Amino acid sequence: MGPGTTATWRRRAGRWRRAGCAALIAGSVVLPLSGAARPEIPAPAPAVLPAPTAGTLEQTYAAHRANAAEASRMAAGHGDRHRAAADRAMAGPSRRLLAFDGRGAGLATEVFGDLARADRVAVLVPGSDTGLDTYDRFRATALALHRQLAAEAPDGTRTAVVAWLGYETPGTVSTTVLTTDRADAAAPELRALTAGLRRITGPGAGIALLCHSYGAVVCARAADGLDADDIALVGSPGAAAGTAADLHTGARIWAGRGADDWVEHVPHLSADLFGTAVGFGTDPVSPDFGARVFDAGDGGHSDYFAPGSLSLTNLARIVLGETTEVTHD
Repeated sequence: MGPGTTATWRRRAGRWRRAGCAALIAGSVVLPLSGAARPEIPAPAPAVLPAPTAGTLEQTYAAHRANAAEASRMAAGHGDRHRAAADRAMAGPSRRLLAFDGRGAGLATEVFGDLARADRVAVLVPGSDTGLDTYDRFRATALALHRQLAAEAPDGTRTAVVAWLGYETPGTVSTTVLTTDRADAAAPELRALTAGLRRITGPGAGIALLCHSYGAVVCARAADGLDADDIALVGSPGAAAGTAADLHTGARIWAGRGADDWVEHVPHLSADLFGTAVGFGTDPVSPDFGARVFDAGDGGHSDYFAPGSLSLTNLARIVLGETTEVTHD
């Protein structure tokens, strides 16, 4: 097999792989996978605390670390060593947890940087299949962004990243991933988070939401009333809206998609199927949607926050308010 034939085969394989992913997701509407439900992992109820302020952040962090430590002990007693280890890591002395709930798939909100003194804050909103059992990959995304912001911020500009796993994410292959149900349930919680961040940082701080995959649907459903300066839809299947104007927000709306992201092949439509609205409408990177489209490079669906990538560079510029420096397709 010659070099030309090999290259052709690779291109075709890539197309088949991306199309296959799209078909699998689309097919989950009418052919949902079934399997044994995972036994419920015991965990304490979340700590009940007053709304945090700049002066009480350390107490908030400590209380949620203690809750995570107790969740780890309970998971270990239940025989789930993987969850026990995940909870134990969350309870580490350096972790800054604004929220923690070890029940079910688990929820957590973690801070990177000095939130109380931050001039620029990025909120990461994850997509499907994100929970405490898979949290490390989401945390790696937050760490990569935090390092990029620290490297690029002008002298005197302080930054923080908030990794918000504040909703029950859908499974990639499930019926829930193609409806707005999970996003609608999450939207009030995301609005509450941004309002809480504003109380901590003060009115002068810039807040940008970076919303990946299904997380973009969450941000879109929360946009009306969301206290943010920028909302970036990254690798988005749609925003459940026809245009950016339909989101009814004063925030700047950005959209980006990597050249090798399979989500491009998911049909951008919305239809009523057996009484349920399925699909998310207009492609956010299309001219018809009207977002500010930034160059997300050549990466795939999981590469937007890869260190050194064009996508990460542009997302950091959005967070820092350097909007004229953002490069476009």
